[in-house]
Amino acid sequence: MPLVSIAMYVTSEPLAAATAELWSFLRHYLAQAGLTDLPETPDRTVPYDEAWLRPDLLLSQTCGYPFARSLRGSVRLVATPVYDHPGCDGPLMCSFIIVRKDSSLGSLEDLRGTTAAINSPDSNSGSNLFRAAVAPLAQGGRFFGRIIDTGSHGSSIAAVAEGRADSAAIDCVTYANIRRFDPSLVEGVRIIAETPKGPGLPFITSGNTSDDQVLLMRRALGAAIREPSLAAMRATLGLVDFAVLAEDDYQPLLSLTGEALPQLRA
Repeated sequence: MPLVSIAMYVTSEPLAAATAELWSFLRHYLAQAGLTDLPETPDRTVPYDEAWLRPDLLLSQTCGYPFARSLRGSVRLVATPVYDHPGCDGPLMCSFIIVRKDSSLGSLEDLRGTTAAINSPDSNSGSNLFRAAVAPLAQGGRFFGRIIDTGSHGSSIAAVAEGRADSAAIDCVTYANIRRFDPSLVEGVRIIAETPKGPGLPFITSGNTSDDQVLLMRRALGAAIREPSLAAMRATLGLVDFAVLAEDDYQPLLSLTGEALPQLRA
């Protein structure tokens, strides 16, 4: 049975339920087209980053920076979701740079020498776009006084709200989802800037997947956008379309900062 793991935006139950509904529709569409032995629900036991390189992967969603840096050539792009949340522009998206609500920090320059929280060093939204935003202000490749690795956007928000970090960059889709479904988590923070935009989190499949199957999955995703009965699901996810991008469209994520700040570090 092939692996389906769609685990990037499922932190609250409404999102998880909507994602399961999306896959249920896709599964039915693919089965009608002749694909068999498909899982009934997305796998939630395999860590999402382990799923990306599984040879039996049928469908997953990855972060754009790992795709550009290490997954290209080993997986195939299927499509990139288009969300209607603030900070999104077609298949492009930014991150919001946040500080504590009562903080005196009000600009990127104010963050010099302070403590930044990142969810992961290889995260596009939490680290790479953050790096791109502060790179023009860096001196000798350095800007922050200290950097802590929190493991997730939610943990980065908590670190800022609790005073363990002064700032963080939060994926605008994640931020919108938290504001809608877990608003108390962002009550203690505010946005002071947006990062540059880059292509969003693409849906991928195994590098062994045939051209016909990739095309079939793109058609299934397009059908999910047009299906009237899925309107509530799309609204929950903030999903309005899917764009088919080329691998080269993700190349700019590797060079957003030039040489000014090759690593996000103190």
